[in-house]
Amino acid sequence: MREKLITYFSKFAQLTPSEKEAIRSGSRIQSFPRGTVLLREGQVNKEVYFVLQGCIRQYYIIDGEEKTSNFFTEEQWVLSLNSQDQNTPSSFYYDCVEDCTLVVSREEDYNPMYKAFPRFEGISRLILEHEFRHQQVIQTSFITSTAEQRYLNLLQLTSDLVNRVPQYQIASYIGVKPETLSRIRRRLSKKK
Repeated sequence: MREKLITYFSKFAQLTPSEKEAIRSGSRIQSFPRGTVLLREGQVNKEVYFVLQGCIRQYYIIDGEEKTSNFFTEEQWVLSLNSQDQNTPSSFYYDCVEDCTLVVSREEDYNPMYKAFPRFEGISRLILEHEFRHQQVIQTSFITSTAEQRYLNLLQLTSDLVNRVPQYQIASYIGVKPETLSRIRRRLSKKK
């Protein structure tokens, strides 16, 4: 599993053997069963997760109803910058939709790596920029698209997600009720 993390980092920079070994030895890998809540509203987030296997959902509870705002799958980072950097309580939840294998890091884990390998800060910045661009594309799509277009975009970006998570969560994610998602799916299947 650690090799997946090294392969991921290698997409952003060619790593030296000592940098690869630092990633191997400095990575804490944990498994979490489906249904595990990693972060609750009101908690201060102290951890950063990298998904090696599985799916994590981010959601809010508004007027007693869960509103899904994001999904994170393999090779994605799960972090709450506001909660972590500002030491403020989270306004949302992270939960494992599937059994998950994650790299779990805290500031005290990666700061020594930054000191020992200063290049990691630059690589981390590149990764953060990559993640930020990805989130901007998704956010723009949600603002400018209809529910049907949002569903089609979801299929295009992460086609396997619709088979991995409950449909009511997909409906919540694209901003519709489950029955509306069913109508969208029927309409799309008739077009094929």
